[in-house]
Amino acid sequence: MTETTTATVSQQLLEEMMAYYRARAPEYNEWWLRQRRYDRGPESNARWFAEMQAVLTDFDAFALSGDVLELAPGTGNWTKRLLATASTITAVDTSPEMIAINRAHVQSERVTYILADLFTWQPKREYDAIFFGFWLSHVPLERMDTFLQKVCKALRKGGKLFFIDSLQHESLPGIAAHQPVLDPQIMTREIKDGRTFAIVKNYFEPMALVAQYRAAGLAVTIKTTPNHFLYGLGSKP
Repeated sequence: MTETTTATVSQQLLEEMMAYYRARAPEYNEWWLRQRRYDRGPESNARWFAEMQAVLTDFDAFALSGDVLELAPGTGNWTKRLLATASTITAVDTSPEMIAINRAHVQSERVTYILADLFTWQPKREYDAIFFGFWLSHVPLERMDTFLQKVCKALRKGGKLFFIDSLQHESLPGIAAHQPVLDPQIMTREIKDGRTFAIVKNYFEPMALVAQYRAAGLAVTIKTTPNHFLYGLGSKP
């Protein structure tokens, strides 16, 4: 995990990050599918999809079932896959644009959508399983313990947990480098209309992250692919 931090991430920056994901919603799947400005050529794209398939193989085998909580579900790529094993899904996202795309993509009465700020939203019940994809890296380091405690609170004893996020890799279009002069947690991102936004983006060392989950009451095994992904699967003992 990033070791050096400076000031606490401001509410203003968190709101800017929310605005970024609202603005990025229509183009999010271009990143996911390596299309248009995210197309890195046949060889690089093939590595991306091969590594994603490796994650999906573990994800499908882990079989999150029962009542599943999905945090930051985005456009629904994982929501739709979760439906293969879940009885119900409660999907909580900050962006109404993401929820609209997700709802149209998934089209299932078994999914309940909640529009809420994930930094302030509190679960009102326990769930059999929890999933979040490409969200943990956007949690400010000083809020990480609180977030993981929230996840633990929302997961029933014996319940399953799966998450996926990014490894630090070469820059892609629209992804600028860390700016340590400002804050080691902050990156700038650009959407295709040229607007730029500041967002929180952290990368993790697997062993340190395992310890942080353990401190929150969660047992996880963390894996990485060669270039792109870090993911974890575990439970609440």
